[in-house]
Amino acid sequence: MFLNASRFSTNLIVTVLVTLLVFVLPLLDRRICERLGVNLQHGLSRNPNADALLEVRRLILLGVFFVYILGFAYLVFFSRSASEEYLVHIDPFADLQNAINTDYGLFDFLVAIFKEGVSQAFSHIRVVKFEDITQVYMNIMLYVPMGYLLPYVFAYFRARSRVRPVLACFVISFITENLQLIFRRGFYDMDDLLANTFGGLIGQLLYIWVGYVVTHPDWRRKLFTSRRWRRIAGESVFYPFARGIELSRTTLLGTEEEAVFSFYVTKLGFRPRRQLTVESSFGTDFLLELGKSQVEIRCSNRPDKLPTQFLTISARDLVKIRERLVKHDIAVGPYEQDPYTNQRCLRITGPDGVEITILEAL
Repeated sequence: MFLNASRFSTNLIVTVLVTLLVFVLPLLDRRICERLGVNLQHGLSRNPNADALLEVRRLILLGVFFVYILGFAYLVFFSRSASEEYLVHIDPFADLQNAINTDYGLFDFLVAIFKEGVSQAFSHIRVVKFEDITQVYMNIMLYVPMGYLLPYVFAYFRARSRVRPVLACFVISFITENLQLIFRRGFYDMDDLLANTFGGLIGQLLYIWVGYVVTHPDWRRKLFTSRRWRRIAGESVFYPFARGIELSRTTLLGTEEEAVFSFYVTKLGFRPRRQLTVESSFGTDFLLELGKSQVEIRCSNRPDKLPTQFLTISARDLVKIRERLVKHDIAVGPYEQDPYTNQRCLRITGPDGVEITILEAL
């Protein structure tokens, strides 16, 4: 049987598949990873082959997303025959208005609920075109997996899971509607755009409420901390300007200029931004830059003992970074777990005993 978006059986099959995806996928994911000793919270794993297993997990999730895209493409494009002309439908909510016949307007319907009761109020509503309702329902359900899988599979959408998935669903729906119009597979429908975006929003919320909660057992503690901070953040100095504020520069003390330049510039890849000769300290101050971060190093060229200093940076793909550190003869220890974020990290020692932590970025 070929699936058709307008059939009730297709709606039922899609509903079952979406339900299994939303509730079974994170349970299986967490159970299998726990059995294999793989940490899903980017912390240390018990299994020494965790990196390879996480790569396999990523490929499997990409496969799940690809299968969904194939089914999505079939239902949206290939299950429909090409029409003879270009069709455009921009009257919002017209499908529901045609499918439902009611004796009341929305306001009168709400009044009837309080005056006559819920059952009596709904008795004034009659479904006259059930296929239009199933069509709206299908348009919603088709995009629920999209809003759910985008943050589940891709770190970019997971980083802003409250905004990016639903925006992506809107853009994808807009492109899909235009492709349907161009190739005359269906028609450009404003109702479809609204229903698709609403489905993406449902999927996004289901990821936050189900997918994230199941795969992150410590979500309650994080939620409590976030709520506690939000109660007081509004009265703080920097909160209203938070989107434009970032830590741009940190300062370290050094002694040997050549050792500092060789380690930070030659080996680690920091770009020299500015170099100043300071007569009072008989040394040189360096301003080094990497991406949007700057490190100021004040070299005094004196043998005085310096206090222990710390520098923490974040980066993706610690495996390759570790390989390149070894290649440049920089002593690096085993993976450790950051006590604040529970993420993996590497620790190296720079000139003058600076303890550098490379934290795995999410």
